[in-house]
Amino acid sequence: MGGEALASVALDSRGLVGDRGFAVVDEEGRFASGKNTRRMVRRDGIFAFSARTLPDAVVGSSAVVASSPNGEWAVGDPALDAELSRALDAPVRVLAESTTPHFDDGAVSLIGTATLDWCRREFGADADARRLRANLLVETTEPFEEEHWENQVTIGDVVLAPAGRIERCRTIDLDQDGVGSNTRWLQPLGRQRDTRVAIYLDVVTQGELAVGQDLQT
Repeated sequence: MGGEALASVALDSRGLVGDRGFAVVDEEGRFASGKNTRRMVRRDGIFAFSARTLPDAVVGSSAVVASSPNGEWAVGDPALDAELSRALDAPVRVLAESTTPHFDDGAVSLIGTATLDWCRREFGADADARRLRANLLVETTEPFEEEHWENQVTIGDVVLAPAGRIERCRTIDLDQDGVGSNTRWLQPLGRQRDTRVAIYLDVVTQGELAVGQDLQT
């Protein structure tokens, strides 16, 4: 689903508190996604939905709201499962993370503005950050500089450790989160950048992140 823009957010050992705490799960236990993997199944209809956490709410099923052009429902409401099942043409439910992780290879994902500008210029793509579904967008001066951070990254009282570049999939070119797919990004990214852009980071020190904080490497 589409995400939300936050002015501040708490970070725990898992990542941004509440991030991907729930997934849309079918009868085989696979998550609705834009791709097919061992854990996921392609159901593009999921991108018509968005999710947000209610302000000042303790993270939990009743605190998360999903919406589409047809309405808005709290997670845990059977009507949400019914609407998703109808939209995805498959029996599905919204479930909290349990034994199968909702994350891929890192706790936090990050992209720099200079990297997006380079992709926009070189690929002729819209290079909207929402396509990458990154947790953090940071102002940078050099394209791909985040890929070369070797030491820990400090933002306020939060400390993160770079954990590798992110390999992209077809999801980068889909209509999602209010962004239309007027151009294609994945193919030129594969030719020039081995389909990798943005980085994962692991959480070293938990704390609070806020828009406007300085980042130090």
